[in-house]
Amino acid sequence: MLKATAVGKSYPAPGGDVTVLADASLTLAAGEAAAIMGPSGTGKSTLLYILGALEPPTTGSVTLEGVNPFALAPRELAAFRNKEIGFVFQDHCLLPQCSILENVLVPTLVGAADPDADARARALIDQVGLTHRIGHLPAQLSGGEKQRVALARALIRRPRVLLCDEPTGNLDRKSADAVASLLLELQQKQHAVLVVVTHSVDLASRFPIRFELGDRALQRLG
Repeated sequence: MLKATAVGKSYPAPGGDVTVLADASLTLAAGEAAAIMGPSGTGKSTLLYILGALEPPTTGSVTLEGVNPFALAPRELAAFRNKEIGFVFQDHCLLPQCSILENVLVPTLVGAADPDADARARALIDQVGLTHRIGHLPAQLSGGEKQRVALARALIRRPRVLLCDEPTGNLDRKSADAVASLLLELQQKQHAVLVVVTHSVDLASRFPIRFELGDRALQRLG
């Protein structure tokens, strides 16, 4: 279970602290999928980074299965993120010098050796429909194909939580629909918590749970 309680975030500024989030709370069980919408500048990405243990909250708390990642030592926190959290960003962030297979395997290069990683990576690449491109470099792929690689990479460690920041924002309608379908299908197969930040009403409408972030607070819709 992913739980955020009264999460707030402020940043120091010459004229005084700037508050981006003041009261964001959510609870999602394994297998649940939620979309977070809201105008630009309301703190959606900031909330996602806090949920993913990339950035600590100023106030409130975040736990995954009862563990507060921000209470961990730096090395333990890095290991926690690598194992428990999968990220998909608007910009796919693939390594340009590495093949599809190598990019998907990147998260498994940290920590203890994983003898099943190669087989799992190939299976994920097949599930996102890119086996015929497995040896290609990112420059040889379309935008939709790059995002499918990023999705496979995010799932390679079987994370409990999958976080996506505008995963279809740079894609045409057809590619966006394909990536959205894969995202929900693979999330259900792995029974992970899925949180997507998006401006797309079409993408958000496909999620059973929807939130809106405005006036620095998170509100569940419906």
